[in-house]
Amino acid sequence: MRPPDMMHTEWRCDVDGAVLPLHVPVHIGPEIVETVRGRMAASDKTAPLWCPWPLPPGWVVTGVGWVGDDRNGVRGSIVACSGPAPLHGGPADLLIIAEEPGVGLGTRLAGIPGADPGPFVASELNGTPHAKVRAAGWPASLWAVKSAEDRCAHVGEAKGCWLYLVAWPAGAGYLLAEDLTLVDLVDTLPGQLVYGAPSPYLHGAV
Repeated sequence: MRPPDMMHTEWRCDVDGAVLPLHVPVHIGPEIVETVRGRMAASDKTAPLWCPWPLPPGWVVTGVGWVGDDRNGVRGSIVACSGPAPLHGGPADLLIIAEEPGVGLGTRLAGIPGADPGPFVASELNGTPHAKVRAAGWPASLWAVKSAEDRCAHVGEAKGCWLYLVAWPAGAGYLLAEDLTLVDLVDTLPGQLVYGAPSPYLHGAV
């Protein structure tokens, strides 16, 4: 990623050309979440900031981030959570990504090519969803997409944006069978959120 300079007004990638930057605070805690909420609330264009609430037992929030700049507003967001995996109980990580079409953060974190998941879910949309969550009180259907082998990824739509849930390891996807409910932290900030060490997955798989 190259920042704007005298010759260019946008951030640039040597492979993809003009792109929007991803901003991930180094630390996580109530003050960081409040700062991100404030930035998103002040943006003319913004995506939801989805977080599971209540958090699954033993789970904590381990990071937040947003995609955008002062010129284009906030076009995508990400929240990371960590806790015991369903079934085997080992450590697991979950990323919840919301973004406008064409941003490409969700596909990168899911480990699939392209900027949008459309080609991977188009054949599934008339069939039975693979999972469902409640997002801001509304049901949201999710379809599994073929992701990198070390994770599982589901994608759907909520509040007019793509909604991705990407989990490590792949078996942690069973978390979606537990009636997961998402709240938009821009609108509602639960005072009982618990925070943990920053997730290593916010910039991609490790």
